[in-house]
Amino acid sequence: MEITVQWVRTSWTKQSRGGDAAARRNAAPVGFRMPPVPASSAHVVRMYEKDSFEPRETLEARRSLAVGLREADGRLRVLPRVDPLFGIPPRPRRPPAVRLQPGQWVRWQLNYRFSSAAGVRGWSYWMDTFNVAYGPVDADIFLSTPTVYIDERGPVR
Repeated sequence: MEITVQWVRTSWTKQSRGGDAAARRNAAPVGFRMPPVPASSAHVVRMYEKDSFEPRETLEARRSLAVGLREADGRLRVLPRVDPLFGIPPRPRRPPAVRLQPGQWVRWQLNYRFSSAAGVRGWSYWMDTFNVAYGPVDADIFLSTPTVYIDERGPVR
């Protein structure tokens, strides 16, 4: 069965934690129209503060993404990996994997925060959004409301 994967990463620094910059960051989309993608690839969109959160789109091998996908018994098991562990904010226990039936899709969001090892630079942050659909879909699938939404974001202070 077809599996469609879109990974959206938004990256910023403390400068985008308030005011107009935060408004631009918060307005960044978490889903995009899907281009034609080979079966073993994913649509990857990155948005950086330094580029005013302008989307940069590429295709990457699905196996290189931090999301586990496994088909079994007519369902797709989806579970993003939390990677790297030192970058996660405090949050409760992780939710279990989602098992999608054909025609369903999940939007799963996680966030991270980092500081340089020597403390030379300030904090940096990123948010990952994994949009995963099981079965045939149209190009606008990730512009609609997901069947399942998992918000695993924690406080980034």
